[in-house]
Formats: sequence, C-alpha cells, structure tokens
Amino acid sequence: MARAVWNGALTFGLVSLPVQLFAATDSHTIRFRQLQRGTSDRVRNKRVNERTGDEVPLDEIVKGVDAGDEYVIVEPEELEDIAPGRSRELEITGFVDLEDVEPVFFDKTYYLGPKSEQYEKVYALLEKALERSGKAGIATFVMRNREYLVAVKAEAGILTLHTLHWADEIRDPHTEIDHLPGRIKLADRELKMAEQLIDSLSMEWDPQEFHDTFQEKVQDLVEAKKKGETVEKSEQPARATNVVDLMDALRASVDRAKSTKGGKRGSASLDSLTKAELYDLAADADIPGRSSMNREELVAALSRAGARSHAAQAS
Repeated sequence: MARAVWNGALTFGLVSLPVQLFAATDSHTIRFRQLQRGTSDRVRNKRVNERTGDEVPLDEIVKGVDAGDEYVIVEPEELEDIAPGRSRELEITGFVDLEDVEPVFFDKTYYLGPKSEQYEKVYALLEKALERSGKAGIATFVMRNREYLVAVKAEAGILTLHTLHWADEIRDPHTEIDHLPGRIKLADRELKMAEQLIDSLSMEWDPQEFHDTFQEKVQDLVEAKKKGETVEKSEQPARATNVVDLMDALRASVDRAKSTKGGKRGSASLDSLTKAELYDLAADADIPGRSSMNREELVAALSRAGARSHAAQAS
C-alpha cells in the first residue's frame, strides 16, 4: 500500500471524517545524473557556508527569513504552532458548482481515503452527496509548512482533493502576453473553414491514447549511444502560417484530417504525415530500429506493419 502524505480530519458542518491523503500521480521523467566530462565520476552538491566555505551538516541547518538588516530564524515547531488547526484539519467552508472553478486554478491531484473501516459510511455519504450535487467542497489546510486552498470532489466512487492556486497567484494574460489580438475582422469563409477543421479533428477523450514520446526517444538515444549508433534528428518546427496562405492551409488541413479520420491510415495518408507523426505511429506499432529511420523508411515500415496486421486479421 502507498504511504499517506498527510493525515487529519475532513470536516463539513459538525461532521468530522478522519482521512488520509495519497498522491494520485507519478512522474516517469528520465533522471539524468551529473558527471564530470570524460569520466564516470558522479558530481554531488554540498551545503556550504558561503562565508567560510566549510560544509555544513544537515542537522545544523535552520530556516531563516530575510528581515532587511538581519535574518529571523524560524524553528519547525514554531511553524506548527501557528498553523491553522495545527496542520491536522481539512475544513470545508462551503460548496461550489464544479463548472464555476476555472481550469487555471487547478494544480495537483490527491486521493482521499478514510482513516479506518469505521469511517467508511461517513466517507461514502460525502462522496455520494457530492456526486449527486455536482459540487465541490472548498477548503484550506496546512501540509509541510504551507497552507493550501483545495477542492474536494467525487470521482469514480472516491473522494479526490485538488490543490488550487490562490487568486493572487493567477497572472493576468493581458499583462503577460504581447500581441494579443484585439478587434480583428475575420472573413466568414476562413471562420467556417476553421470550424470545419475543428469538427474534422473532434474525437472522444481517451487519455490511454497518449504517451510520453519524448521519453521513448531519449531511451532510444541512450540505447543507440551504447551501441555506437547514430540517431536521426527530429524535423524542424513547422513554419508559421502567414495570412496570405491561411485559407490554403486550412483547406489542406481539413482534407488531411478527413483522410486519417477513424485511424485508417493507408500508404497515401502516411505520405502526408510529418516525420514526428510517423515516428509516433511507429512507436505505437513497436517497430524496431525506428529511431534511426529516415522519413521514407518509416513510411515503408508502417506500410509493412499494416499489411501484416491485415493478413493476420484475414486469417
């Protein structure tokens, strides 16, 4: 079983439910080690006193806040003393419609579970009530010396907790982004063609269809370098579409989307794909040696894989 990252009581009204908080996601990022070039020697970071240059043991390190002319030292127990609810209460202050919480506010997801079997009924009651109402409970709590704003909601028969950004953490796009479009007049035919393209590329949301292709390419690179082989470089990013070619680009995009709709990709439609798209298909088909193939070789390998698949289905 996974280890809980937080234990406490979820409260709503006069009801108190002891719960445990569990991480809901993992990261499969490839972790690189720091080495000295030309050797296999690891490079490690040290905690060093910047005045003396001496290494400082971990148990001698404390937290301090820069107060201008001096540092104010804050001990862990002092943070615990001022934490609301002493870091052990998750108090729901109210319930809101889920659709009212804008996506930009959502940060990280956790699973909530009852602390023990005797609290399962209260847990199930809150989960079912949230599911029927379509609402989320808004709460605050303290974890690891930091206060969080969170939304508690029902998902697939369990309670989930989503940490939210505070309102003053959300940046104003109009001050962050240059060249945002103002009142631009759009041609009806361009707008209709763009809507047609969106309709042609519409699909059912299935997260299982997506995977980390960059991680796969890094692994292929590592394997190739171990064997002394080279890896084909990726294609350059697509050039920006200018206003003059916009209608032609939209029309060609609609035609290509229609030709690949439903996942039916013959050799003709393969020819219209970019090398990056071909590589993704080759990864899905588990074609060996794909990382060293050029565009034409990828098309040929995918065509052969498709022919074998059709032959196997026919038999």
